[in-house]
Amino acid sequence: MGADIEIPNKGTQSWQLVQTLEVSNPHTLKPARLLDRYFYFFMSLLIAATVTYGFSQTVEQSLLHAVPSRPFLLYVHGVIFSGWVAFYFFQSLLVRTRNVRLHRTMGWLGVALGSAVFLVGIWTAIVMSRFRIVHFHGRGAVQNLGLSFYDIGAFGVAFALAIVWRKRPEYHRRLILVATCALTSAAFGRFPVHLMPRHGFFIGVDLLVVLGVMRDLIVNRRIHRVYAIALPAFVLCQIAVMYVLLSPAPYWTKIANAILR
Repeated sequence: MGADIEIPNKGTQSWQLVQTLEVSNPHTLKPARLLDRYFYFFMSLLIAATVTYGFSQTVEQSLLHAVPSRPFLLYVHGVIFSGWVAFYFFQSLLVRTRNVRLHRTMGWLGVALGSAVFLVGIWTAIVMSRFRIVHFHGRGAVQNLGLSFYDIGAFGVAFALAIVWRKRPEYHRRLILVATCALTSAAFGRFPVHLMPRHGFFIGVDLLVVLGVMRDLIVNRRIHRVYAIALPAFVLCQIAVMYVLLSPAPYWTKIANAILR
């Protein structure tokens, strides 16, 4: 799992073509070539920085010295979530250093880790909503359950498709990026208001995906099908989730209460 790419073997016709293009036209190809080579590695760093900064704003009062104490599952969720972000960076680094064989071998660890992100994420959303009901009179429990379900669901769909298309690198690496971007809304939601408007966390998520779109336009002169479908789907689903979050939606309240019971 991760930013998988195909690298031509030395001595093949494809390798010779790449070498010829790099030597014959270095000035016109250099910006796009650098973007093509380093984009997914850069995105892994950007996502890691985003998550680290976002959660650093609240980790002290909401996790390390929280009153009342949070359920132990929340700490497990934090470790698994952080592990996925670190794993995405590590896989991107392996590709950047041309360790493709190890990258593919480690992919099966990614399957297990991504599955844990999904399953533990759903479980944590339910447990934390119940925690809100018990300790905070239910304030935000129903709304946050919907938000968490969307984040984990968006990750799960993109992650599952990335597994299905693991042998199609152009699809796989974009789907893994989209899946990882979907998990960043919680981090963006913890940004100070002067950096991210209140309830504007989905803007940050979508901007990360837009960077992928821009990369494709610069390098490939077209938008890949993954982004052409994923980004509009993200926006439409996010509008629906925000409606549930900001207004009392009776149908979702009934569903959420049934789940929490």
